[in-house]
Amino acid sequence: MIDPPTGGPAARTGRRAYLLGGLAAVVALAVGVAIGLLVPSSRPGDGSAEAGFARDMQTHHAQAVEMSMIAYRRSADPEIQTIGLDVALTQQAQIGTMRDWLDQWQLPPTGSRPAMAWMPGHTLTADGRMPGMASRQELDRLRAATGRDLDILYSQMMIRHHLGGIMMAEEVLRRSDRAEVRSVAESMKASQQNEITAFMAVLARNGAKPS
Repeated sequence: MIDPPTGGPAARTGRRAYLLGGLAAVVALAVGVAIGLLVPSSRPGDGSAEAGFARDMQTHHAQAVEMSMIAYRRSADPEIQTIGLDVALTQQAQIGTMRDWLDQWQLPPTGSRPAMAWMPGHTLTADGRMPGMASRQELDRLRAATGRDLDILYSQMMIRHHLGGIMMAEEVLRRSDRAEVRSVAESMKASQQNEITAFMAVLARNGAKPS
């Protein structure tokens, strides 16, 4: 069971703000699912931007969930605990929504095209990572970090990760007119921009900068 983070009045105020943000994301997610049940019978194809986004963003989100649960369980900072839990729960729910899309569209979980092929001009890193994703070495560093070092490293990694996720959300917003996809992509973009602001504040409080 996941225990809620604890802290003083300032921490509780911050948590209320994040919980409200998380509630807004859940509402947007529910709207996106409802819209998906009402869309026309035409479905995106296997090589469409919508299918590519749904598949690649699941992978992207899964790493954010992994990093956020490390931070939630290991950090002593109530703000990091709150942000980490919010990111993990929100993005895990969005993974479920994107899996449902593929089922509704009668498409397999993986496609015949390489990752990021739906985003012209954007390529994977040399070791196959999508924009903003951490390397295996960086994940190992996060797992080994403690205290202030953990809080700083998690914030730096998540800022990069969210910038990559926002880029992917903006691309599908440019290329898709499907209401359910647009609703969820807009929610992702807004929540991740808000979280970047929070991570920047954590770095400033700890005398650090984005990496």
